Order: sequence, then structure tokens, then C-alpha cells
Amino acid sequence: MTTPICVAMRRNGLQGLRRFAARLGAGLGVFMALVLCAFSAESATQISSVRVWPALEYTRITIEADSPVSHQLSIIKEPDRLVLDLEGVKLNSILEALPGKVGADDPYIQLARIGRYKPEVVRLVLDLKSAVKPQVFTIPPVGQYRHRLVLDLYPAEPADPLMALVQKFEYGEAGKAASDKKPEPSTGTDNVMRLITIAIDAGHGGEDPGARGYRGAVEKHVTLAVARKLKALIDAEPNMRGALIRDGDYFIPLQTRVSKARKLHADLFVSIHADAYIKPHARGSSVFALSERGATSVAAKWLARKENEADLIGGVNFDVQDPYLKQTLLDLSQTATINDSLKLGKTVLAELSEINSLHKPVVEQAGFAVLKSPDIPSILVETAFISNPDEEKKLTNDDYQKKLAEALVTGIKRYFAKNPPIARDRLTQSND
Repeated sequence: MTTPICVAMRRNGLQGLRRFAARLGAGLGVFMALVLCAFSAESATQISSVRVWPALEYTRITIEADSPVSHQLSIIKEPDRLVLDLEGVKLNSILEALPGKVGADDPYIQLARIGRYKPEVVRLVLDLKSAVKPQVFTIPPVGQYRHRLVLDLYPAEPADPLMALVQKFEYGEAGKAASDKKPEPSTGTDNVMRLITIAIDAGHGGEDPGARGYRGAVEKHVTLAVARKLKALIDAEPNMRGALIRDGDYFIPLQTRVSKARKLHADLFVSIHADAYIKPHARGSSVFALSERGATSVAAKWLARKENEADLIGGVNFDVQDPYLKQTLLDLSQTATINDSLKLGKTVLAELSEINSLHKPVVEQAGFAVLKSPDIPSILVETAFISNPDEEKKLTNDDYQKKLAEALVTGIKRYFAKNPPIARDRLTQSND
């Protein structure tokens, strides 16, 4: 509740209060107004945290508060600006620090300004580097987070780094260079080089940190480090290329990860994680494939449920639907793909056993949302338990991360040695 005396105090301080009191002419009225003003200030929404996640795909601004934040978003042209009005919010030092969190290298935001626009409205103005398609939505409390207001800035013309990679390999110099390479016997081809594409998915990211270790290691950083090393090893192979689904600290919804791999026409999908459990003595590496008939163990079911909660924690705008995804993910009669996933998982698990103990000696199955591509063999690799102090120490070690990447690429090569990829005209280069 806002009273006129509150407005007078905010605009003109003590002198404004005196003028208002003189007009009111009643000490009791002034006293009651002061009480109401104090109550109004106490009831204002308190901002507890602000975060900025810049990435080429999109920039995300998250405002976390103790209660839902009422808001209004406006788009202004010439020059391009976004105006976000936060209603009933207290302008505290946390909000005032938001502009300083926008870096000069942000792909979409040139400058940010924030201040009080009206007595009960705080205004955030974003000067943009180019036109964007904004999405603003709220997320109720979940996990470690309270109420969140999320503003996502997508480019008006999407600059998908994965699709840029496709063009680079197919039509650019890298594609020509790849065509000059001699095929390995493992591809099963004679005079045609089959360029094999591996989609590498670093689990979690951005608002979704994943599991945390006893010594403070964070899963999203470990998975990205291993993913980058795996890509480097795959790219060094004469007829293979790696594509990172996530190449930075930002969040990607689970189904979008699947969609990216399919748009890339990937031959395999490998999702990298670092497990956690309530008991610190749990240890060992695991490999999972999708199941159509339920989980193979209670632990696999628990893990799949936990991993599938990533969208709730990371923050997905469920009001925006992708019809392409709806169509492709309806096809769950993917027995052949799951069988190939199990074969891939078996070879990868065998290689992981050479550098770490195994949590389970077989490939397990459960309903992991990120593995639901109907036509791409897909596995989820839990490299080790980040909640185990000994394994956490190894997971943050650069040399051990390289060993993990080497084990994964060796397992992938062993899989293709027995299961040559089917030729695809679009990705086939002549050796003549």
C-alpha cells in the first residue's frame, strides 16, 4: 500500500513531509500515514540476487526475489532498447549492481542502466547492439532458488554456432580439407570418405549448476572441461568432427540439446555428467542409455528423475513450444536406436574401466529426456561421483580429464569399427 505521504517523503524528503503534514492538519493522521508508509516499505519485494549469463545463442538476465516480481517489458526502436519495469520492488544495492554485471563482450547488450522510475517502479533499460527477440517469464521457487524473473535476449536472426559448424565443414575450407583426408578402415568405405559427427553435450550450465562436490567443485564446469577435451581429440581424427552442444556457461533446455544434435545430423550423441549421491562413499563411472520400459535399477530411475529436473532448475519458458521438437519426439518406437546406444555404451564403459572403477559393470537404462532422439544413438556418461572427495579431486585434475576424454574417444572409435555409419549424401565427400 502506498500513501500520499510516502510519495511526499520519497520525492521531497523531510520538507515534503512537513508540507504534507501542514495540509493534513492532524497529528494522528500524520502518525497513521507514517505507519502505513513504513508498512509499505517493509512489504516491498526484496531482490536477493541478480545474474547475467552472456552467450552467442542468447543472453539471460535473472532477477531473484523473495516473492514474485510484477513486471512490464517494452521494446523501443531507433536505437534498439529494451525497457523492463519492475513493480513494487525495492531499489537496493543488489539491483543497482546489475549494470556492472554486463560485460563489454556481451553479444547483445551495449549498456545497462537502472533506477527508480516511479515511487513503486524500478526501471531497467538495456541499450542493444542489435535487434533481439526477448522472452520474459517467471519461475517459482525450486532447488536452491527462490522466485525468479528471467529475461532472455535471443538474436532477431539466430546465429546458431552448430549450424555455422555445419556450413563450415560442408561448404568452407574445413570441408575441403576434410575431403582431402584418407578414410580409416573403420568407416567401412572404399572411395568415399564418411565424415562422422559426434554431438558432445556438456551437462547442466548457467542457472543449472548440477551437482556440487565436497571441496566446492561444480558439475557444470567439470563437464564442459571434459567436453572440450573430447572435442579436440575427435577433431584430430581424420574422418571425425566434434560439435559442442554447449560451449560456455549458459543453460540449454534438455529437448533443445536433442534438437541441436538432430539439426546437425549427428551420428552419435554423448552427454557428459559427474554424478552425486547423498552418501559420499558412492564412487565409480557409469554409462546410461534410454529405456522404453522403465529403469533397470532404482538408482538409474532416481538419477534420470534428477537429471530431468534440469529444466525446472535451469529455467525454461514453457509457454514457448517448438513444433519441430513435438513432432520428432513423438516417435518413441526407437528400438534400433536404443540397441545401438547400448552397443556404444558397452564400448565406452569398457574404456572407462581402464581408468576408474565402475559403479555398475553394465550399461543401465532409464527415461533420460536428453537421450530421446529417435534416430541418433545416445548415451549419458557419469564420469565419476563429484560428491566423493577422492573422485572430486580427480575430476578437477587436468590430466585426469584428458584420460576421461581419451577413454571416450577410444570407445567411440571401437563402436564405429564394428558399426560403420550409414552413408549420407549431404555429409559425403569424394576422394577421387
